[in-house]
Amino acid sequence: MLIAQITDLHVRPHGKRAYGIVDSNAMLAATVEAINNLPRRPDVVIATGDLTDCGLSTEYAALRTLLAPLDMPVYLIPGNHDRRAELVAAFGEDGYFPDDGEFLHYVVEDNDVRLIGLDTVVPGAGHGRMCERRLRWLDDRLAEERDRPTLIFMHHPPFSTGLAAMDDINCRDGAKMAEVVGKYSHVERVVCGHHHRPIVTRWARTIGSVAPSTAHQVTLHIAPGNEPSTFTMEPPAYQLHIWSEGAGLISHTAYVGAYAGPYPFVLDADYPGQQVKVAESV
Repeated sequence: MLIAQITDLHVRPHGKRAYGIVDSNAMLAATVEAINNLPRRPDVVIATGDLTDCGLSTEYAALRTLLAPLDMPVYLIPGNHDRRAELVAAFGEDGYFPDDGEFLHYVVEDNDVRLIGLDTVVPGAGHGRMCERRLRWLDDRLAEERDRPTLIFMHHPPFSTGLAAMDDINCRDGAKMAEVVGKYSHVERVVCGHHHRPIVTRWARTIGSVAPSTAHQVTLHIAPGNEPSTFTMEPPAYQLHIWSEGAGLISHTAYVGAYAGPYPFVLDADYPGQQVKVAESV
C-alpha cells in the first residue's frame, strides 16, 4: 500500500498569498501534479491539517478545486488554521466525516493499513489537544482491530521536536496519548503536520513523524531559548509511506519542483569498489 501525505497547504482565496509572500495555491497545484505523475499511483492521499490559511469558505472552495485532479481517495483532517464547520460544509459530502459529535475523528477501513484520523483542534488556539474524550475514542478504535497494521494521522505532533517555539503549540496531553498508543503493538506510525519540517522520532513504542509543508517551511532553529518562529522558502515537499508485509512502513520525502537529472552513475576508474570487482574477476 502506498500512502501520500500532504500537509500545511495554507490555501488562500484566489489571488491572495499566505503571509503576503507564499503562493500556496500554486505550490499545492504543483504538488498534486507531482503526485499524479508518480510512477506508482498512491492508494490514498491524507492531508494532515492547516488545509487553509484562515478557514474561510472561499478557501475551502479553492481547496476542493485544487485537489480535484487527484483520482484516488483523499482524506482530510483539520489543523489550527481550519474551521470545522466550514470544512464539513465543503467536504462533508465525501462521506468520511462523522455525522454527529464534536470532533472530526474517523477510521478508514478499506485498505491494507487501517487509517485513523484525529481532530486535535482547539478553536481559537494555535496548540492542539487530545483531551480525555478524544483519548477514549482513540483507545476504543485501537482496541477494535489489534491484528491490523494501523497508521494514525493528526495535525499537531504529540511529541517534542527540538523546535522550541513550535513545540510550545504542539499537541497537549502528549504523555497521556503515549500511554494509550503504547498499549498497542499494531500502530505502525503516528504521522503529523504543523511543524513544516521532516522530523522523525521514536515515541510510544512506535515512530512519530512530521511531514514538510507543500508550501513554506519553518526555519530550522534548534537552540536553547524560545525565539519566535519564522519561515523559509525551502522547497515544498510531501511524503510517501509504503507499507508491505514483512517490511512494515517505510517513508520517503519527495521534493516538488523541476531539478536537473536523472543522470546515470558512471563510475570513475579510481573508485575502490570498482577496483575490487575487477580484481575478483581476474
